[in-house]
Amino acid sequence: MSDRKRIGEIFIERGLITEKTLERALERAKRQKKRIGLTLEEIEVITRDELAKALAEQYDCKVVSNFARFQFPRELLDMIPVDVALQNLLFPLKEDKGRLAMAMADPTNTSAVQSIAASRDLRIIPFIATRQDIISAINRHYLGKSPEQHLEKTVMLVEDDHLISDMLQDILAMEGYRVIVAADGMEGYKAMLAEAPHVIIAEQGMPRLDAHGLLDLLKSLPDTRDIPIILLTGYMDADEEARIFQKGFFDFLTKPVKGATLITRVRRAFQHLELQGLDLGV
Repeated sequence: MSDRKRIGEIFIERGLITEKTLERALERAKRQKKRIGLTLEEIEVITRDELAKALAEQYDCKVVSNFARFQFPRELLDMIPVDVALQNLLFPLKEDKGRLAMAMADPTNTSAVQSIAASRDLRIIPFIATRQDIISAINRHYLGKSPEQHLEKTVMLVEDDHLISDMLQDILAMEGYRVIVAADGMEGYKAMLAEAPHVIIAEQGMPRLDAHGLLDLLKSLPDTRDIPIILLTGYMDADEEARIFQKGFFDFLTKPVKGATLITRVRRAFQHLELQGLDLGV
């Protein structure tokens, strides 16, 4: 383990970054509690493919790419439940004689891999893939969809109370928004990958994955970290308000939600996206 190269050293050896860039990126990664590879990708110093190749060198693995186009039998996919695949960015590639070839974006995420190996009595053969390649494969083979970019301004509601969800959906639809509805955070995460909403409204307390868990998942991925997430909650005081903004929520709504307040907060989120240079196609 001690002989393994640090990933920053690999990037320097390949001429992708300088020592000064690495030093500054390490400081940022420490502040944000992120891995250095993700930080370098976020600041666009390296590409996702360069990160995958460096991880493969670091962990002595091979890189696999563009595998969503292949066919995978259902019994192979069933070896990794969809929720586990989504939360850990894993995808089964091939099983043969007690060995499972598995695509993974983060080779340090050993707990989920070890759990799969133990439960299935398998030896895992790791392959490194980009997060986008894994997400594309999960979308196609587990969820039966491909991510779509819609011209309409799209809002996703993640709410387990159907009465509240229906009311908010009606208000947003009357304002011309395309609305996607999910009953919990994990369902919302799946819908987000397949439907690519521009803004998310998420209930604070939900089964399987609450708004905070959903936020953490989306903030961990460069492709989704900038999506404005509005927290829907039954209570908010000054201390809690400070905490939710510090955590990374864009805004909040308290129940019972007034229609005018809902529209104002959603419009503010889209204005923020437009100021960031996102072309919403409208």
